Amino acid sequence: MGIKVVCASVIGKSNNPLYIRCFDNTEEPLKFHYIVHSALDVVEEKSTAKKGASLDLYLGMLYPTEDYRVYGYTTNSKIKFIIVVQEDGDSHDQAIKNFFRKFHVLYANTVANPFYTPDDLITSRKFNEELEKQVKTV
Repeated sequence: MGIKVVCASVIGKSNNPLYIRCFDNTEEPLKFHYIVHSALDVVEEKSTAKKGASLDLYLGMLYPTEDYRVYGYTTNSKIKFIIVVQEDGDSHDQAIKNFFRKFHVLYANTVANPFYTPDDLITSRKFNEELEKQVKTV
């Protein structure tokens, strides 16, 4: 089975959600909003612990839930990426790291659009489509 990304999110500098998308239609989307929001404390904790220690933006697994594992990634500009995945139990750290790097590039390309206002919700159809392709190929 490997891994299956069930939710992907982009969180702004002020911990405001810029984008949250659920890819699992069997669960209530509000559940994933709660999981992502709960992960923000762990992201802040890990970010301050890593300050100056490493240039790696990947935060690793933030915490496991009963059915899912939550992973985080933060940028130098304090934008946070959080994904919720369903795993088969094996370690898939490298695949998740690669997913985050592609997710970061996709985000950077989206905000480079001159019509995008910083810290606004991401409503780009192209962003949605490209992220969906990435989720399917993890």
